[in-house]
Amino acid sequence: MIPATSALLTDLYQLTMLQGYHDAGMADTAVFEFFVRRLRPVRGFLLAAGLEQALDYLEQVRFTAQELEWLASTRRFSAAFLASLETLRFTGDVHAMPEGTAFFPNEPILRVTAPIAEAQLVETRLINLLHFATLIASKAARSVLMAPGKLLVDFGLRRAHGAEAGLLAARASYLAGFSGTSTVLAGEQFGIPLFGTMAHSFIQAHDDEALAFARFAHAQPDNVVLLIDTWDTEAAARRVVALAPRLAAAGIRIKGVRIDSGDLAEHARRVRAILDAGGLRHVIVFVSGDLDETLLRDMLAAGAPIDGFGVGTHLDTSSDLPYLDCAYKLQEYAGRARRKRSEGKATWPGRKQVYRRHGDDGRMLGDVVTLEGDDQAGEPLLAPVMRGGRRLAPSPSLDTIRSRSAASLAALPEPLRRLEPFGYPVEIAPAVRALAVAVDRDAIPFPSD
Repeated sequence: MIPATSALLTDLYQLTMLQGYHDAGMADTAVFEFFVRRLRPVRGFLLAAGLEQALDYLEQVRFTAQELEWLASTRRFSAAFLASLETLRFTGDVHAMPEGTAFFPNEPILRVTAPIAEAQLVETRLINLLHFATLIASKAARSVLMAPGKLLVDFGLRRAHGAEAGLLAARASYLAGFSGTSTVLAGEQFGIPLFGTMAHSFIQAHDDEALAFARFAHAQPDNVVLLIDTWDTEAAARRVVALAPRLAAAGIRIKGVRIDSGDLAEHARRVRAILDAGGLRHVIVFVSGDLDETLLRDMLAAGAPIDGFGVGTHLDTSSDLPYLDCAYKLQEYAGRARRKRSEGKATWPGRKQVYRRHGDDGRMLGDVVTLEGDDQAGEPLLAPVMRGGRRLAPSPSLDTIRSRSAASLAALPEPLRRLEPFGYPVEIAPAVRALAVAVDRDAIPFPSD
């Protein structure tokens, strides 16, 4: 398997362009920005994520001797160009929005300033990392808004599109406000709280459901959450009530029950009544099974007595919106502003900053995208995070990022917090528009050599 920091984890055209830059002696500073062009109606806002992994990549990316040998074997590249790649490292600067910041179309969340070969090479992997983490964090935030104060657990590893996707989805959902994940490696790598119950196979492997419950409870005395829908959900709930005194005598307290099928809201009502009547008011009702933020909203709005949700497939695949219309585009080269004028994909030129205004109540009022140095009212959202290829400060903890995410979600206009359509105002400043006019006026073909 190719390491996640391999320089070969890129598109071929990055390398063919680098060969062209090398042959032409083009090594001046380039400025690229990552942004989302537009949002679909099913997303009113996005939550920035993935910066930590992007910086890790930039600090470590390089070509190994084996990789260069393989590139030589393709006969696509000159020996002189391949020799130049031996010492290629990222030596540039990065400005970025902190993870957990809400953002909107045309707002750069990351800016790379580096020699053009370095800035170009990293395009593919940076998009890959920032796109996926932002996609999942933004999806997770919707469940957080629809189920405030509820236990929310990422259950999606088994349906994720690969191991890295499942692992990074656990991190992205946690920073967005989820309570934890079932993905064990995410606990080891990121310190994310782990949650898990049992599978139906554990019950099926026993001839007696109550015996299965008892054995699981003794195996996991500090985490007794029993899956009760394998055969008959309400009958299983009554077995839990009958078992509780025997477990209590052994010093084991039942923490919760999980329902994974059927009409979850109705089963939750019946099970809650059985548990309460049996003196188990402390036992939580946790549900899972093809959930998304809409179902969470509807069940809670209907008064379903549910304490927590396991959200899997729809979260880790962002099933309603599996991709963002995002880009990493050249905004400046060799001291001159640049822009793309393609139909439907035109870009705004220059190094940009985003300013955000808040009302007296702390809610977001609107943003302005302008040029760096063109100060505006409000809070500047992009900050320097890397200089000369090295981080400027240790990365913030996930708890810090979670706090920022919570503040971002709390500051959203109320329609966005309710997931209703809302056109959040993002102004393109006059300075940016004037620069675009100037670039277009001066955009004449260079004379041939």
